[in-house]
Amino acid sequence: MKVAEIHTNKGVLKLKFFEKDAPKTVQNFISLAEKGFYNGLIFHRVIPNFMIQGGCPNGIGNGGPGYKIDCELTGDNQYHDRGVISMAHAGRNTGGSQFFICHTRDTTKHLDRNHTLFGKVYEGLDVIDAIRQGDVMNKVVILDEA
Repeated sequence: MKVAEIHTNKGVLKLKFFEKDAPKTVQNFISLAEKGFYNGLIFHRVIPNFMIQGGCPNGIGNGGPGYKIDCELTGDNQYHDRGVISMAHAGRNTGGSQFFICHTRDTTKHLDRNHTLFGKVYEGLDVIDAIRQGDVMNKVVILDEA
């Protein structure tokens, strides 16, 4: 199984993937990360007590990798809890590279089964709270789980 480290200017987020629930979304994220797509991109949208969002190559929320992926909404882990990473989109089946990480369950329940959850931060939850709009993803590293 693979894990990811998102290295930011505020610290490192370590996440495990929900490969069983969202295999295509996980593979898409891994593929983009291994190509260096996310390196140097910013968190372009940050809403306190809600989420942090990144993955737009234009830095303003209107870009992607040049293709769209389908939503995967039938897995067991489709609950937007604190630390969950989920695919952002502009409507069903329009995701690509943008993702968001949730701050709290209290404000994200309406996203359940509307956005594909594909992993969860297991280390670095404090980094989520420290991220501000414009902060940088220095690199995303994919590793084999130890």
